[in-house]
This record gives sequence, C-alpha cells and structure tokens, in this order.
Amino acid sequence: MSDPAKHGAPRIIAIANQKGGVAKTTTTINLAAGLAELGAKVLVVDLDPQGNASTGLGIELASRSLTTYDLMVEEAPLDLVVHATALENIFVCPANSDLSSADMELVANEKRSFLLHDALRQPAMADLSFDFVLIDCPPSLSLLTVNALVACHSVLIPLQSEFFALEGLSQLMLTVREIRQTANSDLRIEGVLLTMYDKRNNLSQLVEADARENLGELVFKTMIPRNVRVSEAPSYALPVLSYDSASKGSEAYRALSQEIAERYGLAQKETRSAQ
Repeated sequence: MSDPAKHGAPRIIAIANQKGGVAKTTTTINLAAGLAELGAKVLVVDLDPQGNASTGLGIELASRSLTTYDLMVEEAPLDLVVHATALENIFVCPANSDLSSADMELVANEKRSFLLHDALRQPAMADLSFDFVLIDCPPSLSLLTVNALVACHSVLIPLQSEFFALEGLSQLMLTVREIRQTANSDLRIEGVLLTMYDKRNNLSQLVEADARENLGELVFKTMIPRNVRVSEAPSYALPVLSYDSASKGSEAYRALSQEIAERYGLAQKETRSAQ
C-alpha cells in the first residue's frame, strides 16, 4: 500500500470495536495528544452520536453548529466543520445526536458507504495540512462504522483485557474483510491495542498471551494500563497527557504514539528537526 504521507495527504486511522467500554474514545483523544506532542497536526473526526470525543477535547455542545453529520449528509465544507481546540495541533470535527438518525437517512443513498471517504478528500483537506486523521467510531458495526472503514487507510482496534475479549473481534474482522473486497482494497489493521491492562491480574496476563499467540505482530507492544488519571481526565475536557503528564496512562499513550509515529517517519522527522 502506498504511503499517503508521500503525497501530502494525512494518514487516516479509524479507532473501532463494536463492543462498548473498550477505551475507543479515550484512545482517540490521547493518541491525538501524543502525536501532537511529536509535532503532528491531528484531526479527530467524532463519528459517535454521543459526541464524547468532542466533549473530551473541550468542544461545548452549544458550539457544534456544524457537525460530522453535516459533513457527511449535508456535504458541508470541511473547513467550516473543523474546530480548533485549546490544545496545540489538535482539531475536531464534532458530533452530536444528529448522527443517531444517519443510518436510517443514508439507506436510500447509493453512495451511503462513501460519504465520509469523499468528505475527507475535499480540496480543503490539502489546505488544512493534517498529518493524521483519527476517526472515533460508535460502538457498533453500523453504517457509520462502515463509512469510517471505507474512508480510512487502517483500523486500530482497542481490546479490553478481559475474558472473551478476542471472541468479540471475529465480527469486526469479517467486516474488515468484506470492506476490503467491496470498497477499500487497501484497508489494513493498524494494530490491536490492549487496554485496561493490570499486570498484577492473572486474567490480564492470560488475555495478553492469548492475543499475542493468535494475532502475533498485529498486537502493539504498548499496553494501556488501568489508571485513575485516564478515567478522570475527560471530566476536565483534557487528554490525560495534559491532565497528568507524568501518570502511567500518559506514559503508555506516549509510547503508543511513538510506535505509530515511527511507522510513518514522524519520529525521524522530529529527531532531525531537533538537531
């Protein structure tokens, strides 16, 4: 697969798992923060009707006059939907409950699976000069998630360190395979991220061993620990990297960001510019 960064286009990564409570939004927000710390300009596309990624990055509900719904359904210009945040190099396409009805509204649209793909490839995208676009998907394999998988280059799958965790992956993997065959032949798995990991817990260790045995190098080296600071940060509308920079959660998300950045030359670029 060609690297879109060579053509000046951003790397688009969907964060998806149809199971709720696996840290999709937390990972989206903190990966954005980690990549921004490394010098990347990041757009978070909130595709969840709950709008938690928008709230977690400080975008008030009242200020979401144009949202991802307008971007996809009403073909609103990208530059009018994108909000700057209080955090340097992090921008958001916010969401609200309007997205809840999108699945039903889009059924009759013959381009229904490609709306986000086309929206993120508007000419304005080049002017905005993002390095990464992170799509926070809803906890379902709905038409919204299908749009994300068609629009992205790769999918990052958060996997909670709990019993039966791997069994929930099968349907998502089948969906990824179907999207490859029908709409996005270059779609690949960015990686599987173990979240809420407790190294003192035998179950977490068993889930890790099982995941690495079955998925091999698809599993990120980094694992995200259970950490109170990670849970507290959203109530202050901050990534944990800003809320408590020295916490174990911040260290883990920085390590994840470094893993991803190294794949696309960002880390090398930053090293050269620092010399």
